[in-house]
Amino acid sequence: MSRLLTALLACGVAAACSGTSPSPAPDALAGRSSAPATNPATDPSPPVERIGDATAAPAWLGTRVLPVGSNGFAAAQATPPELRHRSIITTDDLPPPADGGFHSTIQAVPASVLARSTWTSACPVKATDLRYVTVSFRGFDGLAHTGELLVNARAADGLVKVFGRLFAGGYPIERMRVTSATELNAAPTGDDNTTAVFACRPVRGHTGWSQHAYGLAVDVDPFQNPYHKGNVVLPELATSYLDRGNVRPGMILPHGPVLKAFATIGWKWGGDYHSLKDFMHFSANGG
Repeated sequence: MSRLLTALLACGVAAACSGTSPSPAPDALAGRSSAPATNPATDPSPPVERIGDATAAPAWLGTRVLPVGSNGFAAAQATPPELRHRSIITTDDLPPPADGGFHSTIQAVPASVLARSTWTSACPVKATDLRYVTVSFRGFDGLAHTGELLVNARAADGLVKVFGRLFAGGYPIERMRVTSATELNAAPTGDDNTTAVFACRPVRGHTGWSQHAYGLAVDVDPFQNPYHKGNVVLPELATSYLDRGNVRPGMILPHGPVLKAFATIGWKWGGDYHSLKDFMHFSANGG
């Protein structure tokens, strides 16, 4: 009997008989920290600072409002050092393609998408003549992402073809999403870089409708490919990219792959304009 009691006591101390750990005493629980345990599945991960040659966006990006002059534009400024070789990690607005390949969809514009776009009944194109398009694009981080475009129905198939070619060729795009009314009317920060098609607005500096208002023009990587007329540069902080001889990723160059891709659907490049240069711009009618 004494031997059995001794064995049982030893088993309780070692907690080995049942194969489970003993429950802690109440005073031991009371002495524990109340801080929650780390859960890798739910705790936020630290921001990624670099993927290949791409880096995280500066914390100030999109926050420094520029004063607008009497001509309706903000003054052009020197490009901040962080953006002179702009290569920013893409923040996904839509789920990226799971297999890393190129995918596309074309559909009638969902009401929720139309509501967050710049379209109104005053625009020169009917909502039923627009299409909601998604395409894969290659980021400056080298990864595959999913972008969205609002385009004229008759241009949808062609633009899918173009962005498929750009994806296959590895041309980098920072961001691609439908322009909202808030974004269109926001005070300028001079550092936007969104690739987009539809924007219900007039031609810059004029009253007539832009081809963007018909869904028949696209701006590609605006920061690397700015608009330039006289003293006006858009985006206003992209002045270092006026030097087209200093070739950096994302720049659209004469006879380059981006021009060749758009040439397959007959779209013309704003970089060929004579009175101004609109390096980001491609349109169906050249306007």
